[in-house]
Amino acid sequence: MTRSQAQVQTPNAGRYLIQLCKHFAHKIEVEYDAHNGQANFVFGTCSMRADETQLILQCSGDDETALMRVQDIVHKHLEGFAFREKPTIVWTRQ
Repeated sequence: MTRSQAQVQTPNAGRYLIQLCKHFAHKIEVEYDAHNGQANFVFGTCSMRADETQLILQCSGDDETALMRVQDIVHKHLEGFAFREKPTIVWTRQ
């Protein structure tokens, strides 16, 4: 299993977590509350945690290709929801 993490600094972390989870729930299995979420893609997962200052994203995939696919989907959707802020999203391997 290949893993990565991104810590996105934003005062709107909870809002973005809920937006991401609600959006993904139209197509995949998702569990979430106000501070934690998990999106279960066929090829990997993304766990999300929100606090007052940041959104922490932890993605995993069976291999490098799957991990990159999860990251790309989450990254693009977060950029879309947070277009006013233009957050910096940097992925690091775990």
